[in-house]
This record gives sequence, C-alpha cells and structure tokens, in this order.
Amino acid sequence: MTTLYLLEPEAPGAAWAPFAGVRPIAELRAGIWRIRERWEAAAGEDATALLGDHAAGFSESGEPSVRSSASVEGPALVAASWFAPTGVPITPAPNIRRLTHSAETVGWLIPSGERWTRAHDQGPALEIEGVRLRGTYDLLTALEELLTADCADFLAAPHGGVPEGCVILGDPTHLIVLGATVEPGVVFDLRQGAVVVDQGAEVRHGSRLEGPVYVGPGTRILGGFVRGSVFGPECRVRGEISTSVFLGFANKSHEGFVGHSVIGHWVNLGAGTTTSNLKNTYGPVRLEIAGERLETGRLNVGSLIGDHAKTAIGTMLGTGTVISAGANVFGPPTAPKYVAPFAWGCSGSERMTEDGFLRVAERVMARRNVAFSPDRRESLRLTYQRTTR
Repeated sequence: MTTLYLLEPEAPGAAWAPFAGVRPIAELRAGIWRIRERWEAAAGEDATALLGDHAAGFSESGEPSVRSSASVEGPALVAASWFAPTGVPITPAPNIRRLTHSAETVGWLIPSGERWTRAHDQGPALEIEGVRLRGTYDLLTALEELLTADCADFLAAPHGGVPEGCVILGDPTHLIVLGATVEPGVVFDLRQGAVVVDQGAEVRHGSRLEGPVYVGPGTRILGGFVRGSVFGPECRVRGEISTSVFLGFANKSHEGFVGHSVIGHWVNLGAGTTTSNLKNTYGPVRLEIAGERLETGRLNVGSLIGDHAKTAIGTMLGTGTVISAGANVFGPPTAPKYVAPFAWGCSGSERMTEDGFLRVAERVMARRNVAFSPDRRESLRLTYQRTTR
C-alpha cells in the first residue's frame, strides 16, 4: 500500500488569493472534484495528510489534517496540490520516481525504505494528464477542461428517467438525477454535455440547465439560466450563472449574473450582485491583488470571492475582481478590483473584529444545520489571525 500526501505550495501568495491562508489548495474544486479527491482517484488511496503551513489548523468536514512538510517515509506518493489530474488510475513501473506533466514534476514516488524531504526533479518519470494550476483563476481553466468528462462519468450510475413535465434538448440519457427533486417545467439542454443532479438537491420550475452542469448534494437551483458550472453541497442559487465554481454552502438566492467566477464557502451574494467576466477591449484579464499585478492570460475572468465574504444588494463587480475572505462589500455600487480580508465596506481600512466575524459565522452555519464545533471555530480564528496581520 502506498501512502498519499498532498503537497501545498510553499508560499501561495497573490496567485492563490483569496484562498491562500484560508483553506488548503488541495481542498479547492477543479471540475466537480476537489484536487485532493482527484489525486485520491488517480492513486487509489485516501490522502493521509496535507503538507504545508499556509493553512495550518484548517478543519472543516473530515478532510486530512494539515501538517508541516517534513520528511515522508516510503512507500508513499507526494502529489502537488497545484496540479489537477484527470483521475485516471496511475500505474507507474517500479523504477518510476516522479510524475510529470509537460515535463514539470507534479508528484514524487518514494519506495519502501527511502525518505522524501523536498520537491526535486531527479529520477525516471511518468507523464500524466491533467491541468497545471498557476493560481485560483486556473480553476476556471480546469472547469472548462475537466467538467464534461466529470459529468460523463456519472452516465453509468443507476438513475431514474426524465422527471415528469421537464423539457429535454438532446440525449435524455445524459440527464442523471440521483435521488433529487426536479419540478415540472425545468429545461435541460444536454447537447453540449450531461447534467448531474446529486442526492438531496432540488431544481425548481423556471430553471434552465445547459450541460455540462453538476448540482451537488442539498443544493437548490431556484430559477434562472445555468450553464457549464459546478455547485458544491448546500448552495442556494438563482439567476444567470455561467462557467463558475461554487465551492459549497454559498448563497445567491436572487437575480444577477455570475460568470467565470470562483465562489468560496459560505459566501452570500446580495440581490442583484452582478459580475463582469469580459473586458470591453476583449483583452487578457489582469488581476490586481494588494498592489501586485498578475497576468492570467485568460479572456474571461469574473470574480474570485473568498470564504465568508458578503456583498450588499446591487453590488457591481468588475472584470477580475478579487474579494478576500470575510470581507463585507457595501458602499459604492462598483466595488474596487481588490477587497482586503475582513474589510468592512469598500473604502478605508475598517475591518470586522475577530469576535464579530466568529459570531456571524456561527449564525450563518446554523442556517445550513452545520455545527459550529470548537475545531471549526479555532480554524476560522486562525484564518482571521493569518490574513489580517
């Protein structure tokens, strides 16, 4: 048996805003699945630990512990969190010591009796398929490249037929409803990919889902036009949503357009919150994060919104906006391109207090019947301390 570890970036920095210091990169979604889950599928083993310091003490819902990237004893696989494999099983020959993608090392195989201490580019390599992630914005690239196949993987799962009263465009076998509720009148466009509606989810009348789309457990689609997107567990969404990743437990219960965006856990988007995902010049999107500029090389980037952030009603978010964890965005209709962690409003340097943030987080989690355990409280406290220094 080979033990699996996920190696976090040594210093995630601006490229991984707004999640650096908030949650492990391995716990972000690349396509339907978390990066960790993709490696677990490829390796055929559950991860033992996440190696890195930027999100030390992170605790949420049964994920592996986060520990410093000390030495690892073989037999083991140390896999890079900044790479999302397709999930196809990896079967390296006994002499293989590295996994590579486009000649870049993304995994290290340590045989029994040997010890791994750091990333390196030594030894025979096996080339594997997947998506190299340069930063949070590349989760959109992963979505575009992996989602169609991720949804198609569910075609073999036992599922019911077409729900009564729904309109199907394309092959009806590409609609996979797994113990979910779908009201009459929903339109499923399956011509570009499958639609998966997972256990306990709900899709209400007045919704149009254009595949590939994944609706996670307990999530409710309340109406509107949804295409090419992934929704983790217990989200509430309405309006027009395109090519976006909702990590889980996020709330967008009202109208407004969200496109090419990554929405963190426990985010609340006020009524009418709208993102821009394309510059008027149709040029590549540049991010501006705490004074640092990053070239994404992408034409479409909406907003990257960190865990527990909130927007006021009618908030307008420009192309390539980054809203940090815990920020409360209100004030001018158009938010700045970068909002600092736990900011209170869009101007000035006022921030939420640690106690105030924890009180609000406890109230919000209770609305989804999630216990505010001592471990979760401490995890969020550490997030506040790290990101407000």
